[in-house]
Amino acid sequence: MKRFFKLILNTIPRPLLIRLSYIARPILAFFLKGNKFTDPIDGKSFKSFLPYGYGTQRNNVLSPSTLSLERHRLLWLYLQNETHFFSKKLKVLHFAPEQAFYKRFRKLDNLDYVTTDLNSPLADVKADICNLPFKDNEFDVVFCNHVLEHIPDDTKAMHELHRILKVGGWGIFQIPQDLNRNTTFEDNTITDKKERAKIFGQYDHVRIYGRDYFDKLRSIGFKVEQVDYTNTLSSEEIEKYCLAKGEIIPVVYK
Repeated sequence: MKRFFKLILNTIPRPLLIRLSYIARPILAFFLKGNKFTDPIDGKSFKSFLPYGYGTQRNNVLSPSTLSLERHRLLWLYLQNETHFFSKKLKVLHFAPEQAFYKRFRKLDNLDYVTTDLNSPLADVKADICNLPFKDNEFDVVFCNHVLEHIPDDTKAMHELHRILKVGGWGIFQIPQDLNRNTTFEDNTITDKKERAKIFGQYDHVRIYGRDYFDKLRSIGFKVEQVDYTNTLSSEEIEKYCLAKGEIIPVVYK
């Protein structure tokens, strides 16, 4: 199973994977029905979750029903319990929209919901994050999760994110992060996909962010809150929802 998923992730282009997943998802959910683990996004329970990972495979992390990973389920719980995202009138921009959220956010009557990406079939607006076609101070909320590690000029991208966010607005900019690393590592001479997967964790990543990621966001002009939301949950909840204990949610404000 692990080898099969790894082969799929590393050989099928991401836009095609998104389309194929709509077919595979109900089949996987049916065969894995149980009551040991629960996806808080849709409330469905399973005897196990699926493995996932481009390089090193992680076991029991991919929800069969929503295709959410640990970070998606943690973010859902945070938004649901700690924000007014599901009730307040908000104009939202969502970069590279995750399938776990896309249809659910689209259906919310309180949101003016816009999606963007260069390649995703779920994007309303095809755009380069370093040169966005949006007005200054246009959005109340911006989600840019697991995107910046793909962008060679992440400084320019961060400036664009700051420009389009309203004064008083907020955003969540999750990234894969090594919290044991003080300084972000990048090397643009590494172009081989296998080498990138080995060093950066995925074939299309260009850096490994360290703890200085938060300071870089602050240098752009954001106020940053480093939220360890798992610290508010019980060990039973962390296990039940298959979360990564200690994962930080970077919440930014303008």
